[in-house]
Amino acid sequence: MSEALIERARLDWMTALARVGSESKRHARPVVEGVLTRMVGLTLEAVGCQAPIGARCDVVNATGERVETEVVGFAGDRLYLMPTSEVRGLTPNARVIPTREGSDVLAGPELLGRVIDGRGRPLDGRGPLRARHPVPMTGKEINPLNRKPIDEALDVGVRAINALCPIGRGQRMGLFAGSGVGKSVLLGMMTRYTEADIVVVGLIGERGREVREFVQEILGEQGLHKAVVVAAPADSSPLMRIHGAMLATSIAEYFRDAGGKVLLLMDSLTRFAQAQREIALAIGEPPATKGYPPSVFARLPQLVERAGNGDGGGSITAFYTVLVEGDDHADPIADSARAILDGHIVLSRELAETGLYPAIDVETSISRLAPQITRADEFARIQEFKRIYSRFRQNRDLINVGAYQRGSDPEIDRAIAMQAPMNAFIGQDMTTAVGIGDSRAQLAELLQRAEPVAAPADESASAGELVVGDQL
Repeated sequence: MSEALIERARLDWMTALARVGSESKRHARPVVEGVLTRMVGLTLEAVGCQAPIGARCDVVNATGERVETEVVGFAGDRLYLMPTSEVRGLTPNARVIPTREGSDVLAGPELLGRVIDGRGRPLDGRGPLRARHPVPMTGKEINPLNRKPIDEALDVGVRAINALCPIGRGQRMGLFAGSGVGKSVLLGMMTRYTEADIVVVGLIGERGREVREFVQEILGEQGLHKAVVVAAPADSSPLMRIHGAMLATSIAEYFRDAGGKVLLLMDSLTRFAQAQREIALAIGEPPATKGYPPSVFARLPQLVERAGNGDGGGSITAFYTVLVEGDDHADPIADSARAILDGHIVLSRELAETGLYPAIDVETSISRLAPQITRADEFARIQEFKRIYSRFRQNRDLINVGAYQRGSDPEIDRAIAMQAPMNAFIGQDMTTAVGIGDSRAQLAELLQRAEPVAAPADESASAGELVVGDQL
């Protein structure tokens, strides 16, 4: 054989080897199975296989069915797994099979009007989803200098918020409330009346009954046609609750990046934090602040910072409900949420018990961007309303027991006279929307009312008696 033929054969052989090497790199490594060695609570321990944090593994139970899990930690050669569904029938040395499924989820306009779970599977019985655009569950990082500034007010259709706690498009607000003070009703009003192209609702850790109630009664057909609902109720696994919050945010990011004006409502941020606490404690992370491990306070800003304005024309205006257990606003989650959000709206149990809805406590509610999205005269009216409202609250006990004498302080006299109109201004029927222009005009009209009438000759009469006399 000539040297030319030998050289040609050698080159062909090298080319073939290079092609095989290139093809082998395109394919994932062979799957190495492991075995289940321990199960304590919701934490599974496996050995013999390797997978990164966030990867998915199937555990085969005694009947051959597969239980889906996710890698949440490791120690040495042991993997800590957390199931995303019900665990039943697992035995020692059960097979643990890492899967090649990524963490991306599918999004698209086909999701509008649908109700899905934390894994993106339909819950409404309306057939399979047709979404085809993969988006990362963890979102993408945006350079803070590239974010569009918040300089445009958003009409949410609620008079007290539009006029007294104005929201900017792309702002992230907290809705602080205890149980049974009407936060779900307020969320439903904002869902129906807010000027947004898309509404994404995340129902995280709430009662299963409330999911159907929110979709059918509070949201209704009018609100559902432009909404996507992600539901991970209280009986879901902690991992599924976290996935639900992240999935809702990923869907909102998809529509924002497409140029849409998105409203993200998440109920609740507290349940998200509690789910992370369950996972962290289960894998051995030590508790820090009132039983919450440090990872909880790292997860909260990672989730919240994904909302807001993007580097294009779209925006995500987000409302996160925060459950104030026992009406304690010094709760670690409430305190941490206040620090990372752009303002907070507080719902008062005291106002709710009087029948005033929405029970917004305007004295303690604040929007940090109000000066940027309102004119100087409008912002001055907000401050004036709060000053008068606060003056009555500060002297309420003296007024109620009759210790205050009418005419002693003109500011208090005005606060007494305007208390009923102010409460009427805060209250609003849930079936009626009040636009931002009308809200601000009504506030200006309210504050232009005349000063209270002069006190009568009998100065011994109490303020409470005078008010009753005026009404009679």
